[in-house]
Amino acid sequence: MRKLFITCLMGMAMLSMSGCAVFMAGNQPSKKNLNVLNPGSSRNYVIAEFGAPVLSEYRDGTRVEIYTFQQGYSKWVKVGRAFGHGVADVASIGLWEVFGTPTEAYFNGKETSYEVSYGPDDLVKSYKLIDFEQTFPKMKQQ
Repeated sequence: MRKLFITCLMGMAMLSMSGCAVFMAGNQPSKKNLNVLNPGSSRNYVIAEFGAPVLSEYRDGTRVEIYTFQQGYSKWVKVGRAFGHGVADVASIGLWEVFGTPTEAYFNGKETSYEVSYGPDDLVKSYKLIDFEQTFPKMKQQ
């Protein structure tokens, strides 16, 4: 009786864990369309793609905004990852979740920031990628 109880408990635990990495892979952030940064694109298109800017200011009469977002993955990359996790789950009888779930938690897109300058007509004039690791190097702890 005790063996049956433990077997049922382990089975329920496996069922509750299975599919987590598959679900996480399918729900990773989508890849943003960086073509909205091309000169001449409307500010509204940039906001629609990246969301509201984290900083908006005027410098010498020019609107400058900083956008920060998670640069995710294309649809087919997400599908491939989810399929791979599903196959690994089935092949390992659910044990793959021990590795797959932390992997998907770590690879959840790259935080990306752009500084965008607009002309007087709110069309993109220029942009640049902001590399925070280069701008603000990590401090060494003593």
